[in-house]
Amino acid sequence: MDQKKRSWKFGKQLLTLSFPLMSLSACGGGGSNSTQAATDTTTAITSTSASAGTTSSVAAPVPQANSEGTVLTSSTSGSIDLSNAFFQAFGNGRSCASCHQENQAWSIRPDVLQQRFANTNGTDPIFNLVDGATSPNDVVATLDQKRLAYSMLLTKGVIRIGLPIPNGAQFTLTAVDDPYNFAGASQLSLFRRPLPTTNLKFESTVMWDGRETFTNPQSNLCIKDANPASCFATADSDLLNQANTAVITHAQSPQGLTAAQQRSIANFEESLFTAQLTSTRAGSLTDAGAKGGVVALVAANYYFGINDISAGDYQTGAAFNQNVMTMYSTWIGLDAPTPGGQGQPPVAPTAVNVLRASIARGEQIFNTKPINIAGVAGFNGQLRTSLQRGTCASCHSTPAVGTQSVPRLFNTGVAAANLRTSDMPLYTLKNTITGEVIQTTDPGFALTTGQWADIGRFKVPALRALAARAPYFHNGSAADIPGVIRFYDRRFNIGFTPQEVNDLTEFLKVL
Repeated sequence: MDQKKRSWKFGKQLLTLSFPLMSLSACGGGGSNSTQAATDTTTAITSTSASAGTTSSVAAPVPQANSEGTVLTSSTSGSIDLSNAFFQAFGNGRSCASCHQENQAWSIRPDVLQQRFANTNGTDPIFNLVDGATSPNDVVATLDQKRLAYSMLLTKGVIRIGLPIPNGAQFTLTAVDDPYNFAGASQLSLFRRPLPTTNLKFESTVMWDGRETFTNPQSNLCIKDANPASCFATADSDLLNQANTAVITHAQSPQGLTAAQQRSIANFEESLFTAQLTSTRAGSLTDAGAKGGVVALVAANYYFGINDISAGDYQTGAAFNQNVMTMYSTWIGLDAPTPGGQGQPPVAPTAVNVLRASIARGEQIFNTKPINIAGVAGFNGQLRTSLQRGTCASCHSTPAVGTQSVPRLFNTGVAAANLRTSDMPLYTLKNTITGEVIQTTDPGFALTTGQWADIGRFKVPALRALAARAPYFHNGSAADIPGVIRFYDRRFNIGFTPQEVNDLTEFLKVL
């Protein structure tokens, strides 16, 4: 594997399941202070490992409540051993679970972080200057100083990623407007949401900027018709590397992970599947023939190049199918009145059926509402021009999940200067050849490749369990799902009606 030329990854297919699925209970952060917030709802049992002869804590199946109902995680191992290296504290006391917690769909939410801060007076290991603060130079002697230093984590759930302008880049940094007086060419401050460590079966890109996804010229995981050839390492090898990098950088562990620890973490992450299980108002997401929830998700098909937006399906040869989401098609029309008895008026639909019909309409909007996709680096000019007239499914093209099944990153404008808020740094970049200038809050993929055309490009995130892990986008700039829809409506002048916004919102809440 070529470790120098960075790109992206293949979402690894898991083995066919032949055992019952069990949910995982909420697990806390790495140190003694960080476990409380996520273990309040944990029901632990004790089991003995036959192979190791040791006793370990195992989580019982527990759906996790959120603002829209409940979310459920299932594991292909049938249960979860809390002694897994994923939960082990390293270096500064953090573990993977410090930023990836089950009751938040294996990411973190600001409201829970605020509770962790209050419960520990800001001493939970997640509150660390290295990347939890707005700057590693922040003063944290008092509680008020800590609250100010960790303001971005507490309000947007973002971690500060420090990355340099790469050597040989096609651009230079000519100006920095950093409200925290730290960022420079040797280390830009990039505030990003922790991506969920679940549903990795369906991923083709590791990290928002693809920096933990590697090319491999000997691989058969290659983008179809790419010239020159663009082939990638497996997801498994990328995740092994990413686990080690995370422990070294975020947990400040100088020795990194052993091979056994890397294997333990990658196996654990690859075993997880998470989806909304119930809706407070719509009830069970598997009623009346619907295929929401985690069981259908685990069974969903996936391979490198499935339903590719540009080249069609790599295995079947079928053309791209925009009907990516079909879980709730049986709920179409449930809001229609039913005939009454002889001489009686029609019976009005129940409130549950009214909402279920709204969810079904939202799914259809996701698949079919026309969008004129223009000015999107990585899409326009790179894929077939005939694809510029698309839908939500054009970018979120993996069936039932919404990722991209081959490594592609797009610039939809989330990091554009005109959307910059006062709490975000602003970087002015200059093309070393043309002299062109761009301002952005995050160069994204360009810090991985050094390419001017890659500025502002980010991976397409999976859409399952959205309700459990607000806020949204790489920088947490959309506080809720309607905020995401409003962004795209403005960006592409889609023209959603109020009813369409409502229906699409209800659909995205139950993924």
